[in-house]
Amino acid sequence: MNQPNSQLTRGQLERKLSQQIQALYRERLGHQPSKVTCQLFDEKLAIVIEDSITTPETVLAENGKSELAKQVRSDLAEAIQPHLRQLIEEILSVPILDLLSDAKIETGRTGMIAVLAKTPAVRNPESIPKVKKSALSN
Repeated sequence: MNQPNSQLTRGQLERKLSQQIQALYRERLGHQPSKVTCQLFDEKLAIVIEDSITTPETVLAENGKSELAKQVRSDLAEAIQPHLRQLIEEILSVPILDLLSDAKIETGRTGMIAVLAKTPAVRNPESIPKVKKSALSN
């Protein structure tokens, strides 16, 4: 039985995002990252993708073509970003205001931060870390 996203817990929503992002990489790039971690922070979503660099990018970097590998990575990130944005917005049922990303060819990691229009609805909203107002006044 499929639960509506608003009935999912924060952990279930984060796992669903992780699995769907991994599937998107596999389907769109023909490459399966080893791990995708998603973490909600109030109106932000942090994403870390392990082993996100494709074989052609690795081959280029290993053969002294690191600038070309970085350009390929940048072009791939730009091409996949609309699909990622749509996927995240569908799963969270919240518009994305900004999607920032960067990758390190050397470590094979990609990091992303999605700035959301509002905090996603979850069954356990108290579990989403928020900035404490008292910490801002110190």
